[in-house]
Amino acid sequence: MKSLTRSRGRSRAPSPTRAYDMSNRAAQAEATRERIRQAAVALYRERALDGFTLEEVAQRAEVAVQTVLRAFKSKDQLIMTALVALADETQPIKIPRVPGDVAEAVSIFFELYEEVGDFVIQQLGDEPRLPGLKSELDAGRRGHANWIEQAFAPFLARQTGAARTEMFNALMVATDVYVWKLLRRDQRLDRGDAEAVMCRLINGVIGGEA
Repeated sequence: MKSLTRSRGRSRAPSPTRAYDMSNRAAQAEATRERIRQAAVALYRERALDGFTLEEVAQRAEVAVQTVLRAFKSKDQLIMTALVALADETQPIKIPRVPGDVAEAVSIFFELYEEVGDFVIQQLGDEPRLPGLKSELDAGRRGHANWIEQAFAPFLARQTGAARTEMFNALMVATDVYVWKLLRRDQRLDRGDAEAVMCRLINGVIGGEA
C-alpha cells in the first residue's frame, strides 16, 4: 500500500515527444504572428490606418481573420505592434562629415525622406487618432532637433540668445518633411531641383554666415 501511495504521488515528466510537439506548436504560432505583423506593416506603409481591414491583413498573411484576432486581440494592438517593428527597422540619420556643409546636409535629409517621407507624413496624419504614435513621433522630432544642432553647429555657434533660437527654428522649418513633400510630391520637382530649393532656403536662413 505504501509503495502504491508513493507511486501515485510521483509527478510524471513530460515525454520527449510531447515536449517537442509543444515547442513545435509554439514556434509555428510565433511564425504566424510574425507573418501577420509583417502583413500589417506592409499595408500600413501603403495606406493610412482607416485604409485597410483585418480581412486584408488576414488575406496577405494567408490566415483566417479569427487567427489574426487570436494573435493580436484587436486592430489597434496589431497596428501598435507593427509600429514597433517599423521603429526597429529605422536607421539613424547620418551626420554630415563636415558640419556646416549645406549641400551634404540636404542630400542626407533627402536620402532619408525619399525612403520614409511618405510614411512619416502618413503617421503624422494618424497621430490624432492613434495616441500611441505620439511617443515614436516625438522621438523623431527630438532626433531632428539634435541633427540640426550638429549639422549646422558652426552657424549656430556664432549666434546667441533670441537670434540663435530664431536661426535654429528656421533651420527646423527649412528641413521639415513637409517641405520635402511640397517640393517632391506636390510640385513634382525632380530630386536635384528639390534639393536646390532646400539649399536656397537654408542659405537664406544662415545668410552671411555661410
